[in-house]
Amino acid sequence: MFDELWERATGVQPPLPDIWVLVAGLAALLLTWSPLGYRVVRHLATLLHEAGHALVAVFVGRRLSGIRLHSDTSGLTVSRGKPRGPGMIATLMAGYPAPAIVGLASAWLVSHGYAAGTLWALVVLCALMLLLIRNLYGLWVVLVTGVGVAALSWTATPEILSIAAYILAWSLLFVAPRAVVELQRSRRCKRSRGRSDADQLAGLTHLSSGIWIGLFWLITMACLVGGGWLLLGSV
Repeated sequence: MFDELWERATGVQPPLPDIWVLVAGLAALLLTWSPLGYRVVRHLATLLHEAGHALVAVFVGRRLSGIRLHSDTSGLTVSRGKPRGPGMIATLMAGYPAPAIVGLASAWLVSHGYAAGTLWALVVLCALMLLLIRNLYGLWVVLVTGVGVAALSWTATPEILSIAAYILAWSLLFVAPRAVVELQRSRRCKRSRGRSDADQLAGLTHLSSGIWIGLFWLITMACLVGGGWLLLGSV
């Protein structure tokens, strides 16, 4: 069974017809910009956002205490270490760009025919996240995502796998800059000020939160352009 799983995950899927690549992109755009669709994709983006915090925290030598995902699509990653300095700054910086970077990586994999590998990589990430989740809602989100993607990856035809992987890549590329725009909008609410990644970065550096938000937006838009070029280049 393991050999079959490995072969399926590393196999190359046939390219989609040009029209289906464009349809997948349009479907992802509609999904991420509709109220209900955005909320669904935002949960996945938050999962990747917190995974980005966690990965960089470990890389810079901080100790992870756990991750929480909330029903309002927010999340929290708690790590222990120096409260200031480059390590803390890098950890805070990693969140908003993470979904866009994963979207860019997914676009590269999908454009080279590794649709199944893209989906199985998400399953592996969910399995690792289960070790770090510290609340029931977060556990539910990770389990539903991981089990759902695993079932699709195991049972779907190569054509369906490719369509799903294209939609996943496009969705992450589209949702990342929108999340940054939502961050800017949320800062107009006084209760949200001081708690966002941008506000915390402003407190650790001599740069304003607006500059950090602008940097997040530039990174996510660069990933959108690069990922779109990869995906459309396969047309």
